[in-house]
Amino acid sequence: MVSNYEIMRNQMRGEFVKYNQEKMIKKFSLRNDESYIYIEFMLREYRINRKTGKVEWSENSFSTSVEADYNESMTIYDILCYSKDDCSLSGNYCPVYMLKGTVKSSGVGINIFQKSADGFNGKRKELETVCTIFGEKLELKGDVAAKLYPFTFLPVIIQYWEADEEFPANLKFMFDENILDYMHFETIFFMMGHIVKRIEEMMKINFNDRLECQLDLSLNK
Repeated sequence: MVSNYEIMRNQMRGEFVKYNQEKMIKKFSLRNDESYIYIEFMLREYRINRKTGKVEWSENSFSTSVEADYNESMTIYDILCYSKDDCSLSGNYCPVYMLKGTVKSSGVGINIFQKSADGFNGKRKELETVCTIFGEKLELKGDVAAKLYPFTFLPVIIQYWEADEEFPANLKFMFDENILDYMHFETIFFMMGHIVKRIEEMMKINFNDRLECQLDLSLNK
């Protein structure tokens, strides 16, 4: 049975093909050919079918491909179709609830990734390693702080605090003040969801690689 999320994603395919594709290609310097527009999202290559609007990703140069899920597709559609012609970064960062043009509220976006934050607890080194794969380490408050590049042209800052006797683990995002020139407010949460998912995937891959290496070493003793 098709979910409501899949229905909305599929509807956006038809909306995408109505937009000026040459304009979005030029704006973000995107690789393209007659059939597809290509874009990198969290170090994974995506392509958008220029006739159908379908978004797919691949980790083997599209020898095989997987259809992008709701968060991935909607983020890509919004950036390519909605972003302003003169969108540019300010270099100043703030939490989602402090963005210009939004109603200031300390409750917006708080603890929506608490389950993930709890899952990162005790894995500071692993989280830091993965964050540096997606970006670069920063000297900011937190047990882990990094600037990630979900898109090559759009950085995001992540800060993480492990749990202690008084407070639970805490995961915090900060965005360029001009991010609403690139996407709608609600799309920020789609993007955050995918960022967290990719971090979790990479941490699992790194753990499995280390485990395999340890097993090899044990067998060769």
